[in-house]
Amino acid sequence: MTDKLTVSVLGTGIMGAAMARNIARAGHAVRAWNRSPDKAEPLAAEGVRVAGTPAEAVDGADTVLTMLYDGPAALDVMRQAAPALRPGTAWMQSTTAGIEAITGLAAFAREHGLVFYDAPVLGTREPAEAGQLVVLAAGPAEGRAAVTPVFDAVGARTVWTGEDGAAGSATRLKLVANSWVIAATSAAGEVLALAGALDVDPDSFFDAIAGGPLDMGYLRAKAALVLGDRLSPPQFAVATAEKDARLIVEAGERHGVRLDVADASARRLARAAARGHGDKDMAAAYFASFEEKPSA
Repeated sequence: MTDKLTVSVLGTGIMGAAMARNIARAGHAVRAWNRSPDKAEPLAAEGVRVAGTPAEAVDGADTVLTMLYDGPAALDVMRQAAPALRPGTAWMQSTTAGIEAITGLAAFAREHGLVFYDAPVLGTREPAEAGQLVVLAAGPAEGRAAVTPVFDAVGARTVWTGEDGAAGSATRLKLVANSWVIAATSAAGEVLALAGALDVDPDSFFDAIAGGPLDMGYLRAKAALVLGDRLSPPQFAVATAEKDARLIVEAGERHGVRLDVADASARRLARAAARGHGDKDMAAAYFASFEEKPSA
């Protein structure tokens, strides 16, 4: 394995585009594809080769990274790429796909002789752009020379959860982490909505909890997006957060755990999306507290 890798990035939305840039800046050859070409084209200025099809993007790649909407989307795109995939290629599957989808993705990898890495990431737009994501990874130790430089380019650190990507241990950890993120975001929106309804200045709330165990940087960050009307561009979009919340609820149900907060959060996010906030930051779930859209 040479120091310089050829990396294919399939999916260049908020996260994928930032990851592709950082991989290219680390000195690797990057080929990128996106279903909507306009989201991939700006990467050409960063030295990324923009491909017209998934097969063109993966042709000759050492490593393939998928960062797509969900598990079915990842599987569909990899099927399109299949004619050009080489046996032995490492596949970093970073889409938040959910536990059930991992089984099908890993089966596809086996069928095509790919070395499968379950590799979702923790972080949103800003850490992605700064190369400061946390990579959660599971996959065989003997193939890590093809993925570790990529993990290092996109993340501040990598947390290895096992050597069998098909077991989905990294995806399971991602769902647990996202359950906290989504719950905290929902709570932040409800705090602001209730403060407004009771004629309480939000600053009074933040002053009351300042420096104590109830204080939380994430709460303040999400509240600031709502109060400052800075929900676009999103760090993590409402529509994507709703999808993740539903994956969390489904995972709980399959394992005999009732997740009332995650279920309520999924419904809040769905209401926000239905009211036109789907492409805004997930903090826009705040608007689901009202029958009509209020002023932030």
